[in-house]
Amino acid sequence: MRVLIVEDEEQLADAVARGLRLHAMAVDVAYDGQEALERASYTDYDVVVLDRDLPEVHGDDVCGELTRRSRILMLTAAGQVRDKVDGLSLGADDYLVKPFAFAELVARIRTLARRTSPAAPPAMERAGIRLDPARRTVTRDGRPVSLSRKEFDLLRELLRAQGALVTSAELRRKVWDEYAATDTSVLRVTMTALRRKLGTPALVENVPGKGYRL
Repeated sequence: MRVLIVEDEEQLADAVARGLRLHAMAVDVAYDGQEALERASYTDYDVVVLDRDLPEVHGDDVCGELTRRSRILMLTAAGQVRDKVDGLSLGADDYLVKPFAFAELVARIRTLARRTSPAAPPAMERAGIRLDPARRTVTRDGRPVSLSRKEFDLLRELLRAQGALVTSAELRRKVWDEYAATDTSVLRVTMTALRRKLGTPALVENVPGKGYRL
């Protein structure tokens, strides 16, 4: 799940982002409305957590632009009924008033993301590997393979490529958020663990300086 936090209080935005990452969400942060629109122009977000009172471009205008692309959760100090009605009428899918319980924020984001997600695709198979996205299970030649969330996501991207090369940069972008995407060691360590768990003979080929393919 990929989430964009749009909040001009940088300390709050960063704290929320850190918390959501601990819940296995890929999180980007924008500190003003213009930055939010720029990020959304090249990244697809499942959920946008949006403050209304933003510099550069007001949150209401950001909501109007993004509501057709992502689920919008307005997170704001304006908690009167008329404020909620206004926010929802702009196209927001949900509305949470500050201060808030973090557990409730996580639950609301997950609920919105479920509305965004299409029906689970069928299981993918290649070279004896079978990955079931709905059940989040993996087998090799019928033998169960226990993977972490990131290992599973990496394998899914390699299977989607159907044997084509997937660059390291593309894997980092799709499996991690920008917080980790520049750290090349994260991909290398996770890929090493994935290859070990898949067993022998090795199925994931490393093309030095370029990427990986299954």
